Amino acid sequence: MNQERMYQVLRGPHISEKSTLIADEANQVVFSVAKDATKREIKTAVEQLFEVKVRDVRVVNVNGKRKSFGRIPGKRPDWKKAYVALEAGEELDFIGGVE
Repeated sequence: MNQERMYQVLRGPHISEKSTLIADEANQVVFSVAKDATKREIKTAVEQLFEVKVRDVRVVNVNGKRKSFGRIPGKRPDWKKAYVALEAGEELDFIGGVE
């Protein structure tokens, strides 16, 4: 996989209450990914960009919510997220807090 495609596959980390709990309990990281990304591409991109070993990748297609903007009905875009399980002993830290 070329370098440009790796940056297109991974859009960024998805930080939420659920993803924080999963990171602590199950050693998993949640990413927002491109809609056309495959599990194999996601695994390769995470391993090469962050230099960690990936055990498993699970993908979820998230439907955008229907919202109304005043009197105009609208819809947020659909997106895809990936739950990346890391091998035992591997760690990813996006916050980079003080220890």
